[in-house]
Amino acid sequence: MESTDLSWRAMTRRQWPLACALLFLLALEVVSTADGTTRFWQLPGTVVVCALAVLTPRRPFDAALAAAAAVLVSSVLLRLLDVPGSPPLVSNLLVTEVAALMALIAILVREAPRWRAAIGVAAVVAVTTATAWIRPSYTYQYDGEVRTYGPQLWPSVIGGGVLLIISVGTGLYFRSRDGERRQSVEAEVLAAQHSERMALARELHDVVAHYVTSIVVHSQAAEAVLEVNPDAAREVLPVITSSGTEALAAMRKLVSTLRGSEPAGSGSVDSTSNLAADVRAVTEQSGLPIHLEFDLADKVPPEFERSVLRLVQESLTNSRKHATDVTRVEVVVATKDDAVHIRVADNGRGTRQAPVGGSGGYGLVGMRERVELLGGTFTAGARPGDGWEVRARIPIAH
Repeated sequence: MESTDLSWRAMTRRQWPLACALLFLLALEVVSTADGTTRFWQLPGTVVVCALAVLTPRRPFDAALAAAAAVLVSSVLLRLLDVPGSPPLVSNLLVTEVAALMALIAILVREAPRWRAAIGVAAVVAVTTATAWIRPSYTYQYDGEVRTYGPQLWPSVIGGGVLLIISVGTGLYFRSRDGERRQSVEAEVLAAQHSERMALARELHDVVAHYVTSIVVHSQAAEAVLEVNPDAAREVLPVITSSGTEALAAMRKLVSTLRGSEPAGSGSVDSTSNLAADVRAVTEQSGLPIHLEFDLADKVPPEFERSVLRLVQESLTNSRKHATDVTRVEVVVATKDDAVHIRVADNGRGTRQAPVGGSGGYGLVGMRERVELLGGTFTAGARPGDGWEVRARIPIAH
């Protein structure tokens, strides 16, 4: 059987109460045993069983078999030497031996595979049952007369059965608790992984797709006027270069996140500590006719600033990808009633065009997730007449 790889330090922290309890019982037995010969020959076997009980977490099944063998060897040795035992608790076993075997069975049932636990418990029960007839009977004096206390079937069966049920029941209880704890930890890990994947997906869609869309749109514009006005086509090359550089920087940041250097969404290459400057930069890079209203009366937390920037960025990306004949895009970022209000509306006319590169449909989903994670509300839809509007309200926690 393979070891559970429980380190000695960890096992010491876990098993010291059991070790102290067994040492206490062992000391009481040594002190209470008047016959030195009996005490001398019983002590080694008891110490071995106690040590195995303490070490059981490292190899539960092996410890059970070794404890059964130790009890059997000790019993045979006492029979060969004809050493009468000390006062037994059940089946000619001492109190300390019974306590150690109960702890061993509980740990075995808790940690070993079911079939190994069943075999180990059966081996311990079989040996302890045989001990009642192998070990010499306990002798004592009563009214000056030496009497022998031999094994009694039903008291041993009932007493041993009760102790066995307690041991197995304790092991099953802790096994169930361990399973519940393991499921809880696995659920938390899966939830954390899902949250991290969603954060990465939002960053990938809102940041990288934003710059790639800008590259494609400006490339199409340059291609359209290349033959008519080559100078105008060359003017968009710096914009394409800048967007490509930002896209590469964003990709490097996402790769860095995947390698564990920082959490997803913890920052961005295109964000600073000034939300107003970041929003203005995004609107200028969009190439759309934007009317910007910015009024932040309250201090906005950093995580809110990042989400506000992403909402504006993705809304402008959608306008650039989907709308046609856009002559005005209104971008409003303001604080009112302890909340950040974001509104991005365009007046696109005509037939809405298919987006360049297709659309996965995750833009609105990602924006909604960002807002709802901060306890806000999000709406998006067509405006009366022409155009599209995105609204979000994110409460500011004080």
